[in-house]
Amino acid sequence: MPDKPRVVREARPYINPYLGGALLGVVLFAAFFITGSGLGASAAINRLMSALLELFAPEHVDRVGYLAAMGGGTSISLAHSTVAMFAGTLLGGFVSGLVGRRVKPELRKGPQIGAGTRIAAAIIGGILMGYGARLARGCTSGQALSGGAVLSVGSFAFMFSIFIAAYALAYFLRRLWN
Repeated sequence: MPDKPRVVREARPYINPYLGGALLGVVLFAAFFITGSGLGASAAINRLMSALLELFAPEHVDRVGYLAAMGGGTSISLAHSTVAMFAGTLLGGFVSGLVGRRVKPELRKGPQIGAGTRIAAAIIGGILMGYGARLARGCTSGQALSGGAVLSVGSFAFMFSIFIAAYALAYFLRRLWN
C-alpha cells in the first residue's frame, strides 16, 4: 500500500507590528489595572527559584530576607500574579506558535558557527542577561515596557544602554551570521 503524501503547511504571516504593538499596550494597561504591576518575567523566575529552593532548604529561605519576602514562613512563593503571568506567556506563546504553524525544533545559527558553540553562547548570554536583570531590578521586558509606560528615567537609560551595547556587540559578531 503506497504511503499517503505528507501535507506540509506553510507558516501563517505574522500579525501587523502596529496592531501587535497596540494590543501589547492594551495588555500592559490591563496588567497594571488588574494586578497593580506591569509586565515582566524576572520576578516570576525569582519566585520559581525560591519555591525550588524551599523544597530543599526551607530554613535557608526563611533566613535570607530577599527569599523570605517571596516565600518564607507560611507564604507560598508561587501564589503571585507574576507567576500566573509567566505561565500564561509560555502557554500563549506555544498556542500562538501552533496557530501560526511555527512550532518545530530548530537551531538558528549562521554558517560560520557550530551548533555546540551556538548553544554555549545562548546559555552564557542567558546567564549574563539573568544576572543583569537582577542588578537592574527587572528584566528587559519589565524595564522597557512597564518602566517606559510610567516614564521611569532609569528604564529609559536602561533601554538606551541595551540598544547601544547590542549594536556595539553586533559589529564584532556579525561575521558569525553571514
